[in-house]
Amino acid sequence: MPGEQGKTVAHGLILRETETKEADKILTVLTAEIGKIPVIARGARRKNSRLAAACQLFAWSEMTLYKRGSWYYLDGADPVELFTGLQTDLVRLSLAAYLAELTEFVAGEENPVPELLRLLLNGLYALAKLGKAPELVKPAFTFRLLALAGFEPMIEGCAVCGAEKAVQPVLDVVQGVVHCRRCGGVGGESFPLSAACMTALEHILHGPDRKLYSFTLMPEDLRLLDRAAEAFAGAQLERSFRTLGYYKAVLI
Repeated sequence: MPGEQGKTVAHGLILRETETKEADKILTVLTAEIGKIPVIARGARRKNSRLAAACQLFAWSEMTLYKRGSWYYLDGADPVELFTGLQTDLVRLSLAAYLAELTEFVAGEENPVPELLRLLLNGLYALAKLGKAPELVKPAFTFRLLALAGFEPMIEGCAVCGAEKAVQPVLDVVQGVVHCRRCGGVGGESFPLSAACMTALEHILHGPDRKLYSFTLMPEDLRLLDRAAEAFAGAQLERSFRTLGYYKAVLI
């Protein structure tokens, strides 16, 4: 909201940080009030800088900002949550970076998207505070994010034969529909899903926010769901993600 002397107070989460000049940072911040914005944090890398804590990756802070041209500048910040649990686990940290990159890609510039911000904050909390398994958080977050961004897959019945329940269901990640395996594809690339996966997917897409990660799957079912989620994101967003490659390298 607007403050004194042209300053704005916003609550923001650091999605990406880049070092620049001698002691500055360029931050990509997802704010509740303004949306995704580029922020210059002058002196944030100096020893004992009052901005240092709030300029860390994944820091959630109350920020005082002012704007010059197309850039926002950080005038002050009070950290609310730093998600420190991520810093001690490379797998969780690298997955968090992937979730942030996905969110950054689908969030428009200076367009408030409170539902995306809430999803990412809850995902980071699940990884850093609740100890949720990364292999569960990744597909659940991916499918919910894509649904919120307008890419929700059609999972009710078979898109080819019209059956109310697809037999041996597969997800066509290009067309974004589920069909029976025996029906063949509808022009895209298909990934198998078990009955348990379908139940979990219904929960992920239509369940309450606070219960997003409250489901269980056997390891093989979870692998099927994750493969489908990853392929669906790549097909619908039509790009690859650098942080995904890093996350997979960490798992090896």
